[in-house]
Amino acid sequence: MKLGAFSVSLAVKDIEASLAFYRKFGFEVVGGDASQKWLILRNDGHTIGLFEGMFEKNCLTFNPGWDSEGSEIETFTDVRELQRQLVAAGVELTSTADESTSGPAHFTAVDPDGNPILVDQHR
Repeated sequence: MKLGAFSVSLAVKDIEASLAFYRKFGFEVVGGDASQKWLILRNDGHTIGLFEGMFEKNCLTFNPGWDSEGSEIETFTDVRELQRQLVAAGVELTSTADESTSGPAHFTAVDPDGNPILVDQHR
């Protein structure tokens, strides 16, 4: 199963304070919009997202269709196919992608320890 790019999405209280903190670790902004309260940061091959007021908890994020640098890849497994495979394997989803659509979509799950997982396809 190919899930795409991996990152950790952090539920932050103050995006500017969090940005200043993670810059000390060498992270640079590669996407997002601070005025909308979300930023994507990268340091080498490590990616984190800062999201103020969008998530209740930190979550693991997978992006089908992207490589680890956030670049589009030619062939990938569509989010709806990943959803079908996980449901067939017995994974309970907390939200689902509409299987009658194509293009951008997402679904969510929660692991046995309560950690949210977001599978978010952007194209």
